[in-house]
Amino acid sequence: MTKVLVIGAGGVFGSRLAEGLLRHGFGLVVAGRSRERAEALAARLRKAFSGASVEVAVLDTATLSPEQLTATGASIVADMAGPFQGAQPTTARAAITAGLHYVDLADGRDFVAAFPALDAAARAAGVVALTGCSSTPALSNAVLDHLTEGWREVVSVEAAISPGARAPKGLSVMQAILSWMGRPVRVFEDGAWTTRRGWSGLYRRDFGAAGRRSVSLCETPDLDLFPQRFRPRDRALFLAGMEPWPLHLEAWLLGRLVSLFRLNPVPLARPLLALASLHSVSGSDRGAMRVQALGVDGQGRAVRAVWRLVAEPGEGPVTPSLPALAVIRAIIAGRVTPGARACVSVLPLEAITQEMSPHRLATEVVVERGLYPRAIGPAFDDLPEPVRALHETPGRSVWRGRAMTEGASGPLAALVARIVGFPKAQADCEAEVAIDADGERSIWRRRIGGHRFASVLSHARLGGVVREGFGPVSMDLSLTPEGGRLIYQVIGWRLGPIPLPKALGPSAVALEEVDEQGRFVFDVTINAPLLRRLVRYRGWLQRA
Repeated sequence: MTKVLVIGAGGVFGSRLAEGLLRHGFGLVVAGRSRERAEALAARLRKAFSGASVEVAVLDTATLSPEQLTATGASIVADMAGPFQGAQPTTARAAITAGLHYVDLADGRDFVAAFPALDAAARAAGVVALTGCSSTPALSNAVLDHLTEGWREVVSVEAAISPGARAPKGLSVMQAILSWMGRPVRVFEDGAWTTRRGWSGLYRRDFGAAGRRSVSLCETPDLDLFPQRFRPRDRALFLAGMEPWPLHLEAWLLGRLVSLFRLNPVPLARPLLALASLHSVSGSDRGAMRVQALGVDGQGRAVRAVWRLVAEPGEGPVTPSLPALAVIRAIIAGRVTPGARACVSVLPLEAITQEMSPHRLATEVVVERGLYPRAIGPAFDDLPEPVRALHETPGRSVWRGRAMTEGASGPLAALVARIVGFPKAQADCEAEVAIDADGERSIWRRRIGGHRFASVLSHARLGGVVREGFGPVSMDLSLTPEGGRLIYQVIGWRLGPIPLPKALGPSAVALEEVDEQGRFVFDVTINAPLLRRLVRYRGWLQRA
């Protein structure tokens, strides 16, 4: 029987790993500094798993020696104790020297980045040493490997985690979060490396059955590994949230205070755990994880692929332990080559998800194309390539050309046009459209003849309907492919969420096609009741 030494087996995640190992028939050695606590834990495990082999070892990671590890009789050391931020891999070194395999749940960015320095020693000893065998980076990278397989280009990648409101919150986890909250975090964004504040940004993300939740920038090893492994053109983010949303907002405000006054929030870990406990009476108790990739698939189509995991109440804390469990089984089966590295490109996603079967965890994958292909359907693929390219290019793209404009037809129309930013009459001028498309919406920033105006396209509906918003006013547009052209019609409008009478709303005569030079051509006229023409602009564009 293979024995696994679990350091931190009494913790939130270590206890789940211990149970999973016993379920698979492993022998277990639970380690801690207190023999009394370790014996109590072992007794609970023996009672829960009749006939299981559970032994006890008294170890202190601060003074751990290879001889102490060897004396446990274990073949694998699993370090489930944290925090790993700013720590040295002393347990991993001792395990390698003792000739034992090693895994951990490290989510410390610096710890994981430095870990490959142990690779030569691990190879020489013929052992496997893997760090980050957890939700990040092991599970998140396995999901992205699956989602982007065969893709021609990756534009952006993102992972987000949102534990349930009543999920157990350990002291080490809180200390790890506070170690980077409000402090500079290096992030790949807008195609370049930049620095942002930890726990900055208040994003809303759809976690499927767990609902839409608030998340903010979280420092994890994935902020380095995503750009290294997937080479996204635009950005790579890792986000995290707290339930309920007032708790998340309080954490965001604390991050602001840390940044402004250069505070050290780590000593506040215990009071903040108490505050989180007070909040736990409200908010969803479902845990959730979400991984998204935007890019170009093997058929050359722009796609957004989203993987979601939803954990029923009480099941969320098991998720971080599952990659460690899966990789321990793979090591024993001889499927992992010796060496020390981060736990990425080690296991396929299926090897981790099959460990979910005893638990109430549900996953789903949604792969969808951009707004226009989703709205128009198969007829979109029959449009000329320049028209498809402008509407389907994922991420940020810039299109430049020339245009002519006709201004408003009267003084009142001119006033409305000026408020929106529509251009005045010009016989020939420069035209530029910068588009940011994430698969859910597209932001169009136009510059025609020195005049700038922007709109947001969203809410794609099958049957050729999208919504275009100009500030608080939006129009529902019907898109009709016809003879190589794409024709637009206004079928409704609204102020904010309130639908308004169509007879009082704006109208548009718009088409897109391709000219003899193969360029994207547009011709757009926007009218308003009583005011008549607000603007007409027509011309051509090519991708910059």
